[in-house]
Amino acid sequence: MTHSFVLHIPDAELEPEPLAPEQIVSGTPEVTGKVVWESEDGRQVQGIWQITPGVVTDTEADELFVVISGSATVEVEGGPTLQVGPGDMAVLREGDRTTWTVHETLRKAYAINL
Repeated sequence: MTHSFVLHIPDAELEPEPLAPEQIVSGTPEVTGKVVWESEDGRQVQGIWQITPGVVTDTEADELFVVISGSATVEVEGGPTLQVGPGDMAVLREGDRTTWTVHETLRKAYAINL
């Protein structure tokens, strides 16, 4: 998209984004998402991401996100444990190794810098 826009996040249709099997610690979490804007050089990405209950691991990029619905506990290896829910803004740093325990299907809006 090259122009300004508005998108109602709770109703946005998302596409499947399968997890790598080695990321799943427990449960059967499913991920969906939608990139709504990307810079020409691909170094900035903004979008919507959703995950169903379960436990997964990830290695993060520099990211700011706001939780729209749901809840999770995000454990940062060697760092804090973040409890996130609707209305919470969180910042993850590039290289953070995280474990996400998703309690209720979580939907977030994000901005990532690569």
